[in-house]
Amino acid sequence: MIPLPNECLIKILSNFKSNYRCLFSCLLVNRNWCRIIVPFLWSEPTEYFNDKRLIRTYLLLLNVEEQTLLIPFEIIIPNYPKPLFEYTRYATSVGIYLHDGVKNWLKEEGYGEERRNLIFNNDDYDDYDDHWPVNTVKCSLIALFLRTSKNLKILRFEGIIYDKKIFQYLYENTTITYLDFYTDNFDSRALEILLEVLCRNTTLISLNLSYNELNTKGWKAIAKALCKNEEKQ
Repeated sequence: MIPLPNECLIKILSNFKSNYRCLFSCLLVNRNWCRIIVPFLWSEPTEYFNDKRLIRTYLLLLNVEEQTLLIPFEIIIPNYPKPLFEYTRYATSVGIYLHDGVKNWLKEEGYGEERRNLIFNNDDYDDYDDHWPVNTVKCSLIALFLRTSKNLKILRFEGIIYDKKIFQYLYENTTITYLDFYTDNFDSRALEILLEVLCRNTTLISLNLSYNELNTKGWKAIAKALCKNEEKQ
């Protein structure tokens, strides 16, 4: 019997991309099927970001620079063998639910017992107590997705951007079509790079900058960049 070419298998299996139970079963058929199915399983992780296991897997893929951001907060990075696949490269969307997943992971696994008790197990704890470490982990993961994913279409980010490299990756990105930034820390350099991104990225069809505390000059510069972008299309 002549085996089906990969193109046919991809077409057939794509019809089951929302049936995860079926796809997980197909993973075990052989290595070739596994290589075909993994991109389907990991293409839209957004709605499962609140699962700490997913966050743990992604953290294993951080490079040294992305890990360095976490050191000041005494965050314990998972110490497991690297995954067989670079799962982040298949992601097509990263949404705001990333916040919940990072928060769950930090609470359960991200700190040593003493620090975890200090932060979470006290009568005065509120959500703001872990605000900075949560946002820092999110920044490292966003940088990871931008660095590795070749298919990222949607990026939604809420919080302070600690790693300015995120803007550099955005400048180099040519796939994102929907970009939402709910952040209030656009300093002059970050705004400068964002303007370059808006001028250069001809794939962008939606931009949301709600709740950003930009002054009139900043908003005018963004409007001008968007006009230049429109002229290129």
